[in-house]
Order: sequence, then C-alpha cells, then structure tokens
Amino acid sequence: MISKEEEKKRLGNNFLSLTFLQGTNHILALVTIPYLVKVLGIEYFGLLAFAASIIVFFQIFIDYGFNITATKEISIHRNNKVKLIEIFSAVMTIKIILLVISFFLLTVFVFSFDKFSKNTLVYFISYGTLVGQAILPLWFFQGMERMKYITYLSILSKVIFTLSIYVFVQEQNDFILVPFLTSLGFLVAGIWSLYLVKKDFGVKFELQRLEILLIYLNEGFYVFISRFYVSIYTNTNILLLGFFTNVIVVGYYSIAEKIVVAIGMLFEPANQTLYPYLTKIYYEDFPKFVYLVKKISKIFLLVAIFLLILSVYFKYEIVYFITGQYNLQVLQLLNIFFIRILLFPFGPLYSNALFIMERKSEFMKVMNYTVLLNFILVPPSIYFYGVDGLVSSFIIVLLVHVFFLLFYFKKSISYNID
Repeated sequence: MISKEEEKKRLGNNFLSLTFLQGTNHILALVTIPYLVKVLGIEYFGLLAFAASIIVFFQIFIDYGFNITATKEISIHRNNKVKLIEIFSAVMTIKIILLVISFFLLTVFVFSFDKFSKNTLVYFISYGTLVGQAILPLWFFQGMERMKYITYLSILSKVIFTLSIYVFVQEQNDFILVPFLTSLGFLVAGIWSLYLVKKDFGVKFELQRLEILLIYLNEGFYVFISRFYVSIYTNTNILLLGFFTNVIVVGYYSIAEKIVVAIGMLFEPANQTLYPYLTKIYYEDFPKFVYLVKKISKIFLLVAIFLLILSVYFKYEIVYFITGQYNLQVLQLLNIFFIRILLFPFGPLYSNALFIMERKSEFMKVMNYTVLLNFILVPPSIYFYGVDGLVSSFIIVLLVHVFFLLFYFKKSISYNID
C-alpha cells in the first residue's frame, strides 16, 4: 500500500518530468524559428509548417487515443506483468499497422494535388517523425508513473538534433535537412525507449491474437474520434489557410500559433500527470474526484490569467526574440490569439474527466457541436478576411467547445450523485 507521502512525491516527480519534457520541446521549437526564418525565408518556413500540419493528422491516426486508453490500462495493471506485456504488444502492433496505412494515405494525398507533388520529399521525410512517435511508448511510462525514464532520453536526443539544424542548415537549399534531422531525433528516442521498456520493466513484445487487438481498437475508438475531431478544427484550419492564401501567410500564422501553443502547453504536464491519479480517485472516492476537478479548475484559471497578462505585457519582446524583428503581422495576430491561453487547460481537463466518468456519448456531442461550428465559421472567415478571420473565428469555436465541455461535466456530476 502506497502512503499519501509517497503518492504525492510520485505525482510531483512525474509533473516535474513532464514539465521539463514539454517545456524543453517547445523551447527547442521556438528557438529555431528565428534561425530558420532568417536562413530559409518565410516561404520555405511556411512550407515546412504546412507539411508538419499534414503529418499531425496521421500522428493522431497512429496514436489512436492510446495516450488516454493505454495509459489508463497500464495504470490499472501496473503490477501484473502478463497484462502489461499484452497491453504493450497489442498497442505496438496496432500502431505499426496504422503506420503502414498512413504511409499509403500520405502517398495518395501528395500525388493527388500538383500543389503538393512539387515538394514530395518534404512530406515523405517528415513521415519519419511519425515512425519515431509510433514506437515511442510515452503512454507506457506515463501509466507506470515513471516519466523520468523517458524524459532525459527524449530531451537529449532532441537537443542534439536541434543543435544539428544550426550546424547543417546554412542556406535555403538546406531546408530539406530540417524534417530529416527532426525525424532522426524522434527515431533515436523511440528506439532507445523500447530498450528501456524491456531492460527496466521486463516487458517484451509478443504477438497477440486478433481478438485481443480488436479489444484495444474498440477501447480506443472514441478517444481516437475525439482527437481526430480536435485535429479537424485545429490543423485543418492551417490547410484551409494554405489553400485560400499562400505559404507566406501560413508562415506568419504558424509563428503566432507556435508562440501561443508554447505558452498554453505549460498546462499539458499537469493534465497528463493528473489523469491516471484522477482515474484512481474516481473509483475510490467520487466526491473527492469532483472536489479535485473543481479545485484544479480554479488553479488553472488563475495561472492562465497570469500567463495571459504576462504574455500581453511582453508581446513585443516575445515576437522580437522569435522573429528577430517587431513583426507587425505576427503582433496583429497575437492580439486576438492570446485569448486562447485562457482556454488551453480546460479542454483536456474536462475531456479527461468525462472519459473517466465513462461519459463518451456526452463528449462526442461536444465534438460534433465543435466541428460543425468550425465548418460553418472558419472557411468563410478565411475566404473573406484571410488570416485575421481564421484567428477570430477559431477563438469563438474554442470558447463554445470549452463551454459545452463544462456543461456536460456538471451534468454528469448530477447523474452520478443521483
């Protein structure tokens, strides 16, 4: 039996590890922007951002919600080695199958449009990041609540390959090296993490029966659909922007988005750390679960307000640091985009809470409302008002999304109490 002190220590260690990992990932992404914009130019930077947005679609497909469902299963069966082997093997098998399907779909997509077939190498080399992420079992370490095992490895590999960009990308023609070095970093981290799973936990890969694979596919279906829906009203917007405008505009939007996401993603380690803990509390003490979610919401809101004020105050310094100049296009976008900081922590928090309470149907209603509103607002906003229209309409969509998540969370609480 784990004492409360040990539990708090483990939560603290996992939170710090995840914060360090996520923080480093976003810092590395941000510090390379000024250099890449300077060396490659905004057009090629926009091309790489456009390719990355396409790859994200396939990443969600390959993840298939296992970052939620597999984490939960690992957390529940962490002391059952036979079950751990089953979970690990089944999830990895499914990911490999989805990886192969993704390559086929990417090939069809790229060669179906002349606009994309001109830069086929960029898309196929970027596919390497999918391979690395597919074999990187963060969900396993998170479920075991042993994130320190993977944190230092991931950071070391990404630091090395990020520094390599400064060494090898010296002129515009070197743009293809950016996705190559990024993919290489993910691949090294992924391969080494598989070694750690076997060495430190004694979990090895074993072929699983088809019916076992189908069980895990079915378990992750709703989470996958939800993640896919999220990608529709986030990454699809970049694709629409690319269709209606050009890669230069996409480049400016990408810079503004990366700044806001880097700030907002500070909440991700907390949500990832709390998910397995809240799952356990829900089954042990429901009133405490409700109390914790409400308390966390208040803390998140205070922190979000503080980050928003800080970001607005230092926006000129932030933009100058990222772009090397007081870029008016980026500053104009940030004036509206910064509102997203207030919404960042609550989408994952209430989504996780609904999943923990087995309220999948309510969650899917929220996603349906969100995607429908996105399709109604965003395309015409981009068509008539360009990138400014995209940012404004996107913020409205996110506000509605969080509102409905909160509404159904409160409604689900009353169901459980009754």
